[in-house]
Amino acid sequence: MVFAQANVALSLSAILTLIASALHFACLIFGAQLFRILGAGEVVVSMAEHGHPQPYVMAAVVGVGLLVFAVLSLSLAGVVRPIPYAQYLLACFALVLGLRGLLFPFLKPYFSGNSDLFWWLSSAFCLILAALIFKGLRDVWN
Repeated sequence: MVFAQANVALSLSAILTLIASALHFACLIFGAQLFRILGAGEVVVSMAEHGHPQPYVMAAVVGVGLLVFAVLSLSLAGVVRPIPYAQYLLACFALVLGLRGLLFPFLKPYFSGNSDLFWWLSSAFCLILAALIFKGLRDVWN
């Protein structure tokens, strides 16, 4: 399908998800300094500074997951080939994003090292992304 005919909401959600994925992958390259800039807690930053693999593994896993969902969005948008069950997987992803965005005050105590700015910005991003995906899915299902 030509990009001009693509589902705009899902295309935009794919672009935003690709950006989020790229930021996670960039942490693998730039290390502790980028973790700090992006609002990771001092525990994570300290682990990265001392060469502990956990922050890097977390960033890689999240980056790959986001990349997968970006491809699913592009598939449903009509930009790349159809992927079976993409709409159901993307609906689950959007639900998780929406819950993450709404429930961050309850999640925050379990990740106490992250900055307030990180929580507010990432939660807003999750809610915007979930709304775009649900809008795009509604268009696909109608």
